[in-house]
Amino acid sequence: MRLTWLGHACFSLVGSRTVLIDPFIPEGSLPIEPDIVAVTHAHADHLGMTARLKKKTVAINEVAKYLASKGVPAEPMNIGGSITIDGVRFTMTPALHSSWLEDEGMGFYGGVAAGFVITIDGTSVYHAGDTALFSDMQIIRDLYRPDVALLPVGGRFTMGPDEAMVAARYVGAPLVVPMHYDTFPAIRQDVQNFKQAIERTTSMRVMVLSPGESIDISPESPLA
Repeated sequence: MRLTWLGHACFSLVGSRTVLIDPFIPEGSLPIEPDIVAVTHAHADHLGMTARLKKKTVAINEVAKYLASKGVPAEPMNIGGSITIDGVRFTMTPALHSSWLEDEGMGFYGGVAAGFVITIDGTSVYHAGDTALFSDMQIIRDLYRPDVALLPVGGRFTMGPDEAMVAARYVGAPLVVPMHYDTFPAIRQDVQNFKQAIERTTSMRVMVLSPGESIDISPESPLA
């Protein structure tokens, strides 16, 4: 499977199917054609271009209903549930964050925020969504054993690098990719310090990607 960071919290996972997560792309261009879209919560910097793509979309119930009203073939889920679409398994995990649909006047409630464990071709990726640190991330480790953890590190609106170091240990994935940083001035971070601290104190690897950069992952090794 090929994992590509497209900026902010947006990733593509390309294997037997192509999954696009949180399709807000700061540069505004989409280099791939997704089969399935997964949305962690309703904020505009995650919902992004979902309504325009009109692809099969997995989201929390409230967001899925909103997208369905826009003509999107949305599959509703809720925390703790799993669904398999075209051979790709999505399990919705908790996240500690708000969620608000912001593009309808004053906006309205978008259900709770979430994360996903997404399994393609035997490789499992945990996308934490926007979240604070919470101790039940250890249950995600125990239940799903993700190969890769995509963790927000920007601070202010999510956990920052210090909390994300603890989250990485809780989740226990051998490969960690930081996200949700440097998009806006309020979430500037030096992620090299985050990388060095984790790699100095654990056996985990941290890949700091540039927007558009890819890595190949296999079930046997997080860095194929």
